Parts: sequence; C-alpha cells; structure tokens
Amino acid sequence: MTDTQSNRVDVLNISDLSVSFHTERGMVRALRNISFTIPDRRIVGLVGESGCGKSTLINSILNLLAENAHIVSGVIDFEGQDILKMTPDQLRAVRGNRISVVFQDPMTSLNPVLSIERQMIDIQYRDHLNKSEKVARAGRMLNRVGIPDPENRLSNYLHQFSGGMRQRIAIAMALMANPALLIADEPTTALDATLEAQIIQRLRKLQSDLECSILFVSHHLGLVADFCDNVVVMYAGEMVESGTVRDIFHRPTHPYTRALLECDPARIKIKTRHLPMIPGSIPDLLHLPQRCIFINRCQESEKECRAGSPKLMEIAPGHFVSCHLCAGEGV
Repeated sequence: MTDTQSNRVDVLNISDLSVSFHTERGMVRALRNISFTIPDRRIVGLVGESGCGKSTLINSILNLLAENAHIVSGVIDFEGQDILKMTPDQLRAVRGNRISVVFQDPMTSLNPVLSIERQMIDIQYRDHLNKSEKVARAGRMLNRVGIPDPENRLSNYLHQFSGGMRQRIAIAMALMANPALLIADEPTTALDATLEAQIIQRLRKLQSDLECSILFVSHHLGLVADFCDNVVVMYAGEMVESGTVRDIFHRPTHPYTRALLECDPARIKIKTRHLPMIPGSIPDLLHLPQRCIFINRCQESEKECRAGSPKLMEIAPGHFVSCHLCAGEGV
C-alpha cells in the first residue's frame, strides 16, 4: 500500500452515531448524527467548546458509556468490526491493545503508589514474556519518549517526575502495544508552552515510527493546525464542519468554525484588554430547537435558518459542512 490519501484504509469509521442519556429531567441528546472517518496513519483533530460532546464521543469509541446512556443509532466500525456490538471479551482485547488513550492529567490516569516499572509491566499482561523482557521493553519505550536514564528511572514513582515527564510516561504506556488508534484527550493542557511543543514533537515522531492513527482532542487551535491532517468541528453534540487542516483553517465555512477561529488569541493583531468570545451559550440538550442549533449565537443567520436542522453536505471533496447558508454549494 502506498502512502497516499487515495490508498489509505479507514482505521475508524463512525456512521450516524447518536447517543442520549436518561436523566431525571428527561432525555439529554448528547450526540446526534456524528459521521467521520480516521484513515490509516493519519491524525484527526477534534475541536469545539466544552460541552460539545467530545468526551461522550471518546467514551462511545471505547464503549465505556455510563449505564444511563442509550445508543439511539449508529455504527463505530474499527478495523472491520462494530465496537458497539462487541462482546466484553472482544472489547478487552481491543482496549489498551488496538486502541490506547492518553489522558489530560497523568496524575489521575496513572497510579501514584506504584512504581513506573510495576505499572509498565502490568500493562503487558497480554504478552507472553518473562519479567526481565518486559522490564527491558519498558526501558526502551521510556527512552523513545525522551526519559533520560530510563533503566534507573523505572523504579521511581510518579511524584518523582516533572509534569512533562509524566505525560511522556503516559504516552509511552499508551503506545507499548503498538495500537492502531491512539486517542489523545487534551494531552498537553496541563503543560506550559515549551513542554507542550516538546510533547507534540515527540508524539509526531512516535506516530510516524509506529504508523498508527491519532484522534487528537484539544482546545489549542494552533496545535491542531500544526499537528493534525484533518479536523472535525463539533458544536452542541453535532458535527458542524469537517475537512483537511487547510479547509478548516484557510477556508472555514460554518459560522461557528469562523467564530471559533476568531477566538484564538494567536490571531489577535491589535493590543487589547478583552479576549474575543462567542456571545451566548450552547442550547439546552434537553429541549433542542427544531432549527439550526447555532442560530441564537450566529451573526449571519437568515430566514431559512429557522426552517429546520441543516443537513451535512459536501461542499468540496472531503470538506463537509452543516449549514443552511451553504445550500447549493455541494459538489
């Protein structure tokens, strides 16, 4: 298989995914009609305000939704199998093996009372290796993520590492099994700008070496533009736009995408005491309007925006937008 977009297969294909939650107040429609793909050896960014459904989407991919969750519709095809229909044994074989996750804060995702060696040995429970082989493998992985003197640092505990090193350890553990898909859930939010750049550079190198795909969730639009190949923009549980990085950052079409980009502090050219923001708040997912969900915050809405929810349309090859204002622009 050549390394071209046309010959890539999809590692993950999400089709028409809708998820709701039963609550005392009623049914919360957290995700509605989500459809996108993550091709082999590509990095897809997932962006949107807090509450847009990013965490629910990640938990759906892992099939780790809460008990009050209800899958209304959809398919999550991972390497030819629907994750939503897998048995518990099949899920255990996939999680941590074919799909790995790097969480935002390693202090909450790793165990502070166990040594790094113990934790890196424990996650190799599927591999038929003796303890010395597992320790050697763990040391090699720490070396790959840039931990100095990895053989001696294995005996250390989490509090003996800096924030950047902790995140490197979390990445090393997530990549130990050579997963086909790595979900990076805001992995640099707790780091300063210098460490953030180092972690992203290291992650890019590992992704290239291991030839895996990455779903990169972040609020940092600059990182997404620099790190990702494709971008999915979510708002209030819906996918409002998706395309290549060039499509989203140079040809943003949905009013929400444009507003989100305008809120990026890196785009501020004139000195100001007030950071840009999108006025208003996201709609109540218990009582969704029968029209465009962004209409109350949109500065460009027209009469047709109240006619009903817009459909996702392809306005250019690989560039999808859900907006009434784009009607007639489809390919």
